Amino acid sequence: MILPYEKPARGPEAPRPDRAAEAKLAEAIGLAASIGLAIVHTAIHPLRQRRPSTLLGEGQVEAVRQAVADHGVQVAVVDAALSPVQQRNLEKAWGCKVIDRTGLILEIFGERARTREGALQVELAHLEYQRTRLVRSWTHLERQRGGFGFLGGPGESQIEIDRRLIGERIVKLRKELEQVRRTRGLHRKARERVPYPVIALVGYTNAGKSTLFNALTGAGVHAEDQLFATLDPTMRRIRLPSGRVAILSDTVGFISDLPTQLVEAFRATLEEVAAADIILHVRDVAHPDSAAQRADVLKVLSEMEEGGTLDPAWRTRVIEVLNKADLLGGLSAIGDAPPGAVAISALTGEGLDALRAALDERLAAGMETLDVSLPPSDGARIAWLYEHGEVLGRSDAEDAVRLTVRLSPADRARFEQGA
Repeated sequence: MILPYEKPARGPEAPRPDRAAEAKLAEAIGLAASIGLAIVHTAIHPLRQRRPSTLLGEGQVEAVRQAVADHGVQVAVVDAALSPVQQRNLEKAWGCKVIDRTGLILEIFGERARTREGALQVELAHLEYQRTRLVRSWTHLERQRGGFGFLGGPGESQIEIDRRLIGERIVKLRKELEQVRRTRGLHRKARERVPYPVIALVGYTNAGKSTLFNALTGAGVHAEDQLFATLDPTMRRIRLPSGRVAILSDTVGFISDLPTQLVEAFRATLEEVAAADIILHVRDVAHPDSAAQRADVLKVLSEMEEGGTLDPAWRTRVIEVLNKADLLGGLSAIGDAPPGAVAISALTGEGLDALRAALDERLAAGMETLDVSLPPSDGARIAWLYEHGEVLGRSDAEDAVRLTVRLSPADRARFEQGA
């Protein structure tokens, strides 16, 4: 595991890096370990200058070569983005397979995706990444010298054939993913016809989103203490203390320097966040880099806003959830939480009642209160109000049932139209 780390400028005015090199290395080790790689050697190499040919300096390349030989390394992971030329040169210098951060994350996603949508997204991202790696990759078919000036040798022909095949597959995958997005859009429209509010879980990978999802819904969604344990979107109904029903959506975790191919390829998954009435930003409050992880998640959401996926008001729908309080000794050990944040432990259940109450309160803020009088025989409409609204009061008489109900604007309109 090799971590190229750019040294910050010195002096009192020098900006501090978002994360310490040791913390970045620990995250990279977690990524590699999550797909079963055995870590036999790690190193942090400060970068004074990025070398176009190898990224690292000559002395650093030699030091890693020696470590690779001493430990019998078969795969070297460089926690940085490598150009195709840099990757090829490092493989020649070290005599082993070299993958960069983007390649590593793509490997993880490829192993974890289970649904058809997830598999399509991963394949698309991998092909877009692989297309950039075709340059000079066919060493066994060198371009021939001489001949006709406008014809390359067989090496160039093979590269062009591969580019064409990959391009055709990418076009096909994009069409299939567009169909998946249309299907997801139809599902959202169906939920709008029987509208339950949507609560989306977002957060840095391994922040405990799936554990919280299971704690709130009683579902058995896969949850492990590893990076990217959840890749495919999962949705379940939950009932809040008021009796209101909502849909909880678990999404893929974010990570710093997420490959651009994956940000685009997983747009359909992130669209669930755009449709959410509440965004639960789950943070691992016990992690030493919790603040930097928070900044990474907010950066991705801001980029979604800039791209038109999220509306500008999304920040008003965010509730911060400070998870893993048990690792700090309980809720009392967290101290002053940010305004509106809720401290919990999804593992022990501590603070979950407060979180459910906060969800109820946030959803109720956009509700309208309606006084209704119905004949006792109109059991269907009375039941509809109980199902779709929050009944605040009820009085029964021989000729009428009077209800005070809190409804969303959409549900009120549906009720008044005779739902």
